[in-house]
Amino acid sequence: MSLGLFRAITKLLPHPVLLVTADGRLLAANAAAVRLMPELRPDADLFALAEGNAESLRGHLGHWLRSGDPLPGSLRIKDSRGGPLRFRCHGARATWWTGPEPVIQLHLTRLDHTDEFVALSQQVIALNKEMAFRRAAEAEREHLLVAEQAGRIRLNHLYRLTAALAAAATPAAVVRAVHDTAPAALGARSVRLSLHSERLVPSLGPAEGLPSPTGGSWTDLDRGPRPPAQGGPATVERIGGAPGEGAPAGHPGEDGEDGENGQPGEAGRPALRLPLEADGLFLGELGLEPAAEEMPDDAHITAVTQQIAQALRRAGLHEHEHRLAERLQRSLLPVLPEIDGLELAGRYAPGSDLVDVGGDWYDVHLLDEEHIGLSIGDVAGHGLSEATAMGQISAALRGIVLRHGRRPAAVLAELDHFLRAYHPHRMATACYLVLHRTSGAVCYSRAGHLPPLLVHVDGGSSFLDGALAPPLGMVHGVTYTESRTRVGAGETLLLYTDGLVERRGEILDVGLERLTELAMRTAGLPADQLCEMFLHHQPTADKPDDCALLALRLTAREN
Repeated sequence: MSLGLFRAITKLLPHPVLLVTADGRLLAANAAAVRLMPELRPDADLFALAEGNAESLRGHLGHWLRSGDPLPGSLRIKDSRGGPLRFRCHGARATWWTGPEPVIQLHLTRLDHTDEFVALSQQVIALNKEMAFRRAAEAEREHLLVAEQAGRIRLNHLYRLTAALAAAATPAAVVRAVHDTAPAALGARSVRLSLHSERLVPSLGPAEGLPSPTGGSWTDLDRGPRPPAQGGPATVERIGGAPGEGAPAGHPGEDGEDGENGQPGEAGRPALRLPLEADGLFLGELGLEPAAEEMPDDAHITAVTQQIAQALRRAGLHEHEHRLAERLQRSLLPVLPEIDGLELAGRYAPGSDLVDVGGDWYDVHLLDEEHIGLSIGDVAGHGLSEATAMGQISAALRGIVLRHGRRPAAVLAELDHFLRAYHPHRMATACYLVLHRTSGAVCYSRAGHLPPLLVHVDGGSSFLDGALAPPLGMVHGVTYTESRTRVGAGETLLLYTDGLVERRGEILDVGLERLTELAMRTAGLPADQLCEMFLHHQPTADKPDDCALLALRLTAREN
């Protein structure tokens, strides 16, 4: 409490109240004291004002200074005229005082007035209690504010970790999220992941492994020099500074120490090894080097570790499913034949880490010497299930083409019947064309699919937007129609799926118009380069879907 607050509290008291140092110097006096004796002002010397034995006064001051409770005494003070005034004193050490030296709070009562000593004692006690309560309340408030701020910062770090792990769809993304956000959430200087890659993502072949993120930011326990750790309960293992113990293998320490010998990264600072276990499977461990002398709370770091383990398990399952689906999908895409008088090229590209496989397909069907069938389609959705459905539909389409290959409408009608019979809850778009090699005549039909683009020799283009019907598997009793056009020598027919033109926040017409503008720059390009140009015409755009392309150019036939 300050002197200003002391003056405010004692201002209305009817009796004198003084603040005196151990050497007798007055720090403050209330209004009643000044009215009684103007000499009682700050910096006045009580030994000079007092009349009597200085040793007695010094003894009283020492007695009061050692006591936390008010003790009685007496004092004689000379006024301005030299006459003595006798006082009964009641003094004690001012426990509320925060100054550099201890002070005495002294209450005075003139002996020639009514001596209400008991009432004075109660007032002194009440005043001391009030001042002590104010100090304790202020200290508690500061403590609560500091604790609230620390809790808010801790919750913010946990939120960032949770959000980063939730957004991470691949093991590499989880590793990056852990290295970026886990140190702050765990109160650590750094973290290090040591994982069993074969448990995290089961391999599909002998040459396949889990790629390490850039910079080797995790240790592979299945392929590194360190033997695999044994699984166990999710408890915190604290490692001290003894030789042969410390952070996990490969954990870089401070001042160039890599921690591979098990030593802590900093002398005297312990390391932690936290097991990562999810669904009963031990995935590895998280190495942690605390940033402060005080070790993190076991319950807190165990909960964070379990969250990281669940994110790794989820990402590993996603990665395994993605690899299966991608391998299946690419194995089902055809090897394009070499046909006299035709130039063929095909491409497939995934959309992103989250949408890496889907139901897109394309195919070329050799019907007879003069007729070539072209098909392209897209099963709605993404993942292993959609890729599997795509393979079945593509295989069924080949069988249908053997019977109805020169009649596009009949091909799509039977393919629609197959989809509704064997995949009743799926939807797919498709386009099927038949080209007569000699004349360049094209007959086509579409089931909810985007129109093929015919690129002319001069770079101009036009869409084959006729013969449109609902997507496959959606409507019973659909009647598919056919439209006809002609492809001239040197012209290119481009079939594509929606991932080539659709972009987030953009209407479809904008993407189709972009294709026609791009076609102006493709004059003279081989079909293979034309596919590459169309596929990568927006290298910085966010691709929401995978896409497939099939290009056919009519050239001069060899004799």
